[in-house]
Amino acid sequence: MNIRAVETKVGSTILPAPAATSCRLCGRNLRHGFVDLGMSPPCESFLAAEDVDQMERYYPLNVLVCDGCYLVQLKEYVSPEAIFTEYAYFSSFSTSWVEHAKTYCEQITARLGLGSESLAVELASNDGYLLQHFAPLGVPVLGVEPAANVARAAVKKGIPTLVDFFGVALAERMVAEGQRADLIIGNNVLAQVPDLNDFVAGIAILLKPEGVVTLEFPHIERLIAENQFDTIYHEHFSYFSLLTIDIMAARHGLRVIDVEELATHGGSLRVHLAHGTSSHATSVRVPELLAREKRFGLTEMATYASFGEKARRAKRDLLLFLIAAKNDHKRICGYGAPGKGNTLLNYCAIGTDFLDFTVDRNPYKHGRVTPGMHIPILPVSAIDEAKPDYILILPWNLKDEIARQMHHVAAWGAKFVVPIPFVTVINPAEQPR
Repeated sequence: MNIRAVETKVGSTILPAPAATSCRLCGRNLRHGFVDLGMSPPCESFLAAEDVDQMERYYPLNVLVCDGCYLVQLKEYVSPEAIFTEYAYFSSFSTSWVEHAKTYCEQITARLGLGSESLAVELASNDGYLLQHFAPLGVPVLGVEPAANVARAAVKKGIPTLVDFFGVALAERMVAEGQRADLIIGNNVLAQVPDLNDFVAGIAILLKPEGVVTLEFPHIERLIAENQFDTIYHEHFSYFSLLTIDIMAARHGLRVIDVEELATHGGSLRVHLAHGTSSHATSVRVPELLAREKRFGLTEMATYASFGEKARRAKRDLLLFLIAAKNDHKRICGYGAPGKGNTLLNYCAIGTDFLDFTVDRNPYKHGRVTPGMHIPILPVSAIDEAKPDYILILPWNLKDEIARQMHHVAAWGAKFVVPIPFVTVINPAEQPR
């Protein structure tokens, strides 16, 4: 292979020109940057106490955007197998997320007329947080989950689960076994797929001719508008607009028939897809949102290029607050140990010099430390014992749920700190229960 050299020297070494990076959806060369968050370890690689002296792997969080299909994306620095074979995220530990899933199951069952002869398949079904709600509705289900430890939790709930990565090969095998789907669900999985074309082609194979797909994912419009830079991490290879989804669907004989805007994860879309040849009508919400995204500037590279300074400002904003609080001898801890929190902590270099510890409802994380910054993760009860002055809410998308659950911290005068889009302090004594 010939490597073109450029006139860049380090000592006597001539460095090769960086290889062009191609868009994972349309194949166009990527020439435009979105945001560079520096080097960071994989966000779910929580360390056991005995491993804190071992070397950690760090990878760039340098995000690019395609000027052809508008897909915002990271290179595949970490393989899905390395991330998801043993996974630390269990969906059921978020009460509001489980309730969101239950409401969806009831609504989509009624909308599509699902029954005992139907099949609902969830891709990346996690611990059964969603599929469990179809049982009372009499709808047969099947989960596909690559993380064996998480899949075991679903199987214990009686939810049949295939432990595998989804794509064309698995879809063809499922169809050969008579498992075609009336409904395919993908909640917050599309962003975690490096080979989008294989994944969506598999969906098209598995879906019945009149079946429906629903995909939920954080909306890049909201990410930009609300400065949600911390939702960028190595697990998330891609970030989507409806404009991009429309292009992606068409590449595989699918079309967008509806779209809903959701409050989950800081602002998400739920897109409904069907085969292009199906009888499903297209909701007026689809062209309306496509037009709004264009007005917002999602077809203009300048919109994406301006995002980096917003992230840098938020970093300075948070550090100024934390430095002032520590100089005033305040005790600070974190609440939660989500992926987004680890991006924030590593980008801002917030370690135990600022946060004494963080807490999490997931016992899998207890006794471990956060990747990179090595902040101890304790049970939620540690907050009551330590009685900190400030509690930094790392899963800020759940701030209302957390503030309600932890309202009692007002008894000793503690306040919540929300870091995104910029620092906000919430006094629970002034909030309704």
